[in-house]
Amino acid sequence: MTTVPHEQLQRVLAPLSGRDYLSSTDADADQTRALLDLALQLKSGERRIDLSGRILGLIFTKASTRTRVSFNVAMARLNGQTLDLNPAVTQVGRGEPLEDTARVLSRYCDVLAVRTYDHEELERYAHWATVPVVNALTDLEHPCQALADYLTMEEHFGALQGLTMAYVGDGNNVAHSLVLAGALLGVNVTLACPQGYDPDAALMERAGVLAQSNGCRVQVVREPLEAVRGAHALYTDVWASMGQEEEQAIREKAFRGYCLDETLLSEADARAIVLHCLPAHRGEEISAGVMEGEASRVFDQAENRLHAQQALLAALMGGV
Repeated sequence: MTTVPHEQLQRVLAPLSGRDYLSSTDADADQTRALLDLALQLKSGERRIDLSGRILGLIFTKASTRTRVSFNVAMARLNGQTLDLNPAVTQVGRGEPLEDTARVLSRYCDVLAVRTYDHEELERYAHWATVPVVNALTDLEHPCQALADYLTMEEHFGALQGLTMAYVGDGNNVAHSLVLAGALLGVNVTLACPQGYDPDAALMERAGVLAQSNGCRVQVVREPLEAVRGAHALYTDVWASMGQEEEQAIREKAFRGYCLDETLLSEADARAIVLHCLPAHRGEEISAGVMEGEASRVFDQAENRLHAQQALLAALMGGV
C-alpha cells in the first residue's frame, strides 16, 4: 500500500462535507477508496485530525456494543465529544415527533449517528436534520460495517481490485452493504443464501450496475461451496438478526449446511481471511475452529470500525 498525499485525499473527500451517509452508495468509488486510505493513515498515526468542539449525537433504538463504542472512541480521537441520546431517557421515547427531535438536535450537535430498525426512519432523520446523519445500522444497510470490512481486506492484501469475497448466510443488511461497497471498490462479491433468504432484488440490481462499471461482479448462489471456492475473504453473520429472535428455530433449519467451517475454508484461496461482524454464535453460523484459527481477522475487523468511522466523521464534518 502506498501513502496517498494529504492534498489528494482532501480534494477527493471535500464533496462529502455536510453530506449524509445513509448507504454505501452515498460515497462514490473514489471517495470510498479515499475513506479507506484516510482510515489507514489514522490507524498508523501518520495523520491526526483535530475537530475540537464538535459534537456527535448517538440515537440508538437497537442494542449495540461495537458501533456505540467505536463511534464514541472515534470522536474522542478527533478531540470531539459524544452525546448518547438513548431514547429511553429522552423525549424520543415518550413520543416526541421525529421531525422535532431532528431539528432540535441539529442545533446542538454537528453530526448524528442513528441506529434503528426501519430504514425509512433513518431517511426521515436525514430529511429533517440540518447536520450530517450517519447510518449506524438499519434493517436495510450497515454501511459503516462494510467500510471496516474492506479496510481489513485492504490491510491484509494491499489492494482490493479483483479480490473475491464470499458471504455465507442471510441476505441481510450486512450482505446488502457488502455488495454495494464491493461493487464500488472492484471486489467480486458472491452471496450464498438459502432459498427464501435472498438479498433485496432492487438493491442487487443497483449493485450489479455499479459492479459492471468497476470491473467486478456480484451474484447470489445457493451452495456455500460454490461461493467460497478460490475466495480471498470468507464472511458470515448471525442467522437471526435483532428483531428476528422468534424465527430462530425456523432459521436454524433453513440455514443447515451454511456454517462457515473448516471444510468451506479449505476450498478458499490459500491466503484467505475469515470475517464476521459479531456478535458470533460459535457452532452455529461459524465453527469455533475457524473463528479462532489463523485465518481469522475478526477482531482486527472489529477494531477497524473505529478507524473507518473516524475517517468518515472527519470527512462529513469537513475536517480532512
